[in-house]
Amino acid sequence: MPIRIETLSDVATGLDALELLDPRLTRVRQQAGEVDLRRRPAGFSSLASIIVSQQVSLASASAITGRLCLLIDPLDPQGVLEAGEPVLVEAGLSRAKQKALLALAQAAASGKLDLEVLCDWDVEAATTAITALPGLGPWSAQVYLLSCAGHADVFPAGDVALQVAVQMAFDLQKRPTALGLAVMAESWTPWRSVAARLFWAFYREVKGREAKLPAFT
Repeated sequence: MPIRIETLSDVATGLDALELLDPRLTRVRQQAGEVDLRRRPAGFSSLASIIVSQQVSLASASAITGRLCLLIDPLDPQGVLEAGEPVLVEAGLSRAKQKALLALAQAAASGKLDLEVLCDWDVEAATTAITALPGLGPWSAQVYLLSCAGHADVFPAGDVALQVAVQMAFDLQKRPTALGLAVMAESWTPWRSVAARLFWAFYREVKGREAKLPAFT
């Protein structure tokens, strides 16, 4: 198994392995269509984009990120700190996201958190470091580790789109909770990151491309 998910070939390898681990995923794969790589460079701007994308559609996240990048160029820790809350408000960030982005900028600017070095840490240690910052929870950390670090075995069980996708795919009566989905996803180890990509693709096909998906493609 690759240490990192770097290419579409790695995704395909993971999908083949997942079908063996859980035969139900064969039908999900058939319905999902193309399963995206969902990789982007490690660093501050990528985690900032993940913060922006929480609980909004891809279109909304893209619009807010676009405004943010126009107002703060380059989008780096020092630029965010110099701009301050007024510019973040102008970009359209909620108060919670303003606080999270400022906390991240402060940690990165001070050297407390190196987001590129962190990609080489194990998942537990990296998640702990990110979630130690105000306003940054497990979802942000897990999506960063999946999409920017390329870890092969991360599953953001708190993601509502994943919860809905699993409910639809398996015809469950209720949407699984974050804890329930995390337990279910354990059976997809060591390819949980590919399983997440698969269910995001399935959700997109069922709900449409403007559905609320993490905006890091």
